[in-house]
Amino acid sequence: MKYIDEFNDPDLAKRLLDDIHATVTRPWALMEVCGGQTHSIIRHGIDQLLPSQVELIHGPGCPVCVTPLETIDKALEIASRPGVVFCSFGDMLRVPGSGKDLFRVKSAGGDVRVVYSPLDALKIAKENPDKQVVFFGIGFETTAPPNAMTVHQAKRLGITNFSMLVSHVRVPPAIEAIMTSPTCRVQGFLAAGHVCSVMGTQEYPALAERFEVPIVVTGFEPLDILEGIRRTLKQLEEGRHELENAYARAVPAEGNPAARAMLADVFEVTDRAWRGIGVIPGSGWRLSEAYREFDAEHRFSVGDITTQESSACRAGEVLQGLIKPHQCEAFGKECTPRNPLGATMVSSEGACAAYYLYRRLGGTPAPAREAAPVG
Repeated sequence: MKYIDEFNDPDLAKRLLDDIHATVTRPWALMEVCGGQTHSIIRHGIDQLLPSQVELIHGPGCPVCVTPLETIDKALEIASRPGVVFCSFGDMLRVPGSGKDLFRVKSAGGDVRVVYSPLDALKIAKENPDKQVVFFGIGFETTAPPNAMTVHQAKRLGITNFSMLVSHVRVPPAIEAIMTSPTCRVQGFLAAGHVCSVMGTQEYPALAERFEVPIVVTGFEPLDILEGIRRTLKQLEEGRHELENAYARAVPAEGNPAARAMLADVFEVTDRAWRGIGVIPGSGWRLSEAYREFDAEHRFSVGDITTQESSACRAGEVLQGLIKPHQCEAFGKECTPRNPLGATMVSSEGACAAYYLYRRLGGTPAPAREAAPVG
């Protein structure tokens, strides 16, 4: 299959690995930002094939994982109300809130529905004018355009019983927060190709220059990731810190102008809390003033919910790259996919889920400590 089988070629992978081994002369720590890349790395054992001097640090690029606990609790509160149809992608239904998840709301009689597009939720609203239909809009820059388009359509069509609970986050401010954290060990980044396919690469050269770290945009197949690692290590060994696009087949420098225009119309930049990390300035989107009537948080008056994270869950440290998942004392014991303490264990892009699924269960527990805020 074009763009799939050819990027899983074991002979080409061996050549890239040989080149990487020949390049590396000293220890380096790289962060893959995207949770999809993390799963590919762990699934294919890429981290175990690299030279011993190269460490891959798993970043906070799992949209489900970084959705803050208070937002989950707001979703649970709205979904529990009579007359509400709460729509979400399936990966949010098992994410634990303070005391329950959306599956439990559904089992208690709440009208919680899995949809495959925000436009499905808009259709439900159109077909059920006597109900308030809410879509749970989360994600990075990748999923923001269709959510923006849906709100734009709701306003254009005059569908007033539709609203969106928005928790969108942006990658470049997260990179800045990681690099300014006193606990940061990252020396180079693999940037998420799907994010850049929407937003382009314009924001990354300044970050690479300011923090003197190479940033290489790459994809998700094994050869994509190996090529991204190879280019990043080559820059580090040569003392360079530049943006490189190793995913040019999907990422133009300007991204998707139509999608970016829609985002600029419907959303505005705001500070955003990241679960287990803290507030990162300018790292999120909210509905702009012209579309504020479709903001579910305001419509249902749930803005004052406060929460407390589980003391046993160290997902915040995992998301910051301070520990590996199996170094959490609860990993695979009190915390499993069937009984998760945090979103990193249930999300399809969560690092804890990847380690559990692909049996990375060994390792020495890390010293107990509180996760340091990166904002």
